[in-house]
Amino acid sequence: MFTKIRDNFGETSEEERKIEQLRTIEQGGRTCDRYVQEFKKVARGSGYEGRPLIKEFKRGLNGSIRRKLAEAEEPPTTIGEWQERAVRLDRNQRQSRIEERILGRNTACPRGNAQSRGKGSYGGMGGQIT
Repeated sequence: MFTKIRDNFGETSEEERKIEQLRTIEQGGRTCDRYVQEFKKVARGSGYEGRPLIKEFKRGLNGSIRRKLAEAEEPPTTIGEWQERAVRLDRNQRQSRIEERILGRNTACPRGNAQSRGKGSYGGMGGQIT
């Protein structure tokens, strides 16, 4: 799109380039930290502030993060809150995925649970745990 504008109307201003970048930037597979860094860099000089800036930030966020923040009991209201909470949520999600891989997805009872230990764990007292 940027190329078409330049071809049809000549050189674009720095602000117009920033706006085009702001409207197309997405988190994708990178961390939210990196997305926020690039977003801030591109936003500087774009002329965007307040709600339009928040709208573009939300548009570029991965859907799962955007939905969780929007559905929060107290959703973020400023660009700073959106960025801070998105980074924190992204870190938590990534850490959770790492733990899932390490621990596996086994939801069976833990080793020490009475159900997995057999009869001896009840001490022969009519089903009461001793």
